[in-house]
Amino acid sequence: MARAFVVGAQRGTPAAVGGDAPLLVIAGPCVVEAPDLVMRTAEHLAGLCRRLELGFIFKCSYMKDNRTSVRSEVGPGIDAGLEVLRRVRDELGVPVLSDVHESAEVGPAAEVLDVLQIPAFLCRQTRLLRAAAATGRVINVKKGQFLAPEDAEHIVAKYESVPGGGGLLLTERGTSFGYHNLIVDMRGLETLRGFGWPVVFDITHSLQRPSGAGGESGGERRFAPLMTRAACAAGVDAVFLEAHPDPARAHSDRQTQIPLAEVARLLETARDFHALERRERRP
Repeated sequence: MARAFVVGAQRGTPAAVGGDAPLLVIAGPCVVEAPDLVMRTAEHLAGLCRRLELGFIFKCSYMKDNRTSVRSEVGPGIDAGLEVLRRVRDELGVPVLSDVHESAEVGPAAEVLDVLQIPAFLCRQTRLLRAAAATGRVINVKKGQFLAPEDAEHIVAKYESVPGGGGLLLTERGTSFGYHNLIVDMRGLETLRGFGWPVVFDITHSLQRPSGAGGESGGERRFAPLMTRAACAAGVDAVFLEAHPDPARAHSDRQTQIPLAEVARLLETARDFHALERRERRP
């Protein structure tokens, strides 16, 4: 069983993960858009998770540096984006998460964020990961699409080489399978569990077809319930998903973000399969 810890305890916005904690949900729009849209989405998701008795961390990136095209939206940047996330954290009392891309971003980001996320393509960047760990914040590392599950051992070793870390999450988001396609090997989730830290399944990024829609990434949202059931049955501690009131108008990941109106049913499925797996795993 993964070790348990609490996210956001220092700021009074606690969300437990690992051990016998309820399923944790990391959710929000892909990137910071209009502040009111972000706040409305956060309120909806926070209320939904309270009703379903699930842990919750609000996710929204202040910047998306890994984009298909030079014309792709990248977000408002670190200063404006963090102000929006600070408002969510303070007004709703929930932990907040965003990507960090360079060591220079880590300090300012840690002043606001409860969780620093290392993007998949940067998961081997030693200085970035160690700088993030040194802040004492929880770190969520997206396992790279090019990385075998057992190679996450080296991510864990880098994190654990820095004393005083706030906790580590390992996120599976699919593995490159030919051109414009990702496949999730559900056996890999068990491999990641073996490193002793909570494991997260990224529902929506696993549905992507990277660069598969011309100048942007495509995807197949219809498989979200199937992938959710499979991952929760395999024993993850948390699920990650991007949700938007109107994905067709979203600034990024339009084909994979979950419409806000459909999130409740998906999370009910996740909760039920997670509970079933926990019962089956008990001796």
